Amino acid sequence: MLNIECPWCGKRHETEFRYGGEAHIVRPKDSYSLDDTAWAEFLFMRKNTKGYFAERWLHTHGCRRWFNVIRNTVTHEIVGSYEMGGTAPSPAGDKS
Repeated sequence: MLNIECPWCGKRHETEFRYGGEAHIVRPKDSYSLDDTAWAEFLFMRKNTKGYFAERWLHTHGCRRWFNVIRNTVTHEIVGSYEMGGTAPSPAGDKS
């Protein structure tokens, strides 16, 4: 089981949270101007990263706020969490 650190409430068990998918997905400003292919790309196409990945999580049984988590999708190691719009923590050994 994962222990996820909410930026507001601290470390809690994963059953208090709901996964929200890939982080940092920005809705198109003028979605009405998109054709079906571009709209489908926005709605359905996501990265399938093996390794460190930025995810959105909702603390449903706590403060009910959305935040981001950097998690390794292979080992489930959580590097850290941060508020929406905040700065992502860098994984140890990451050269980016």
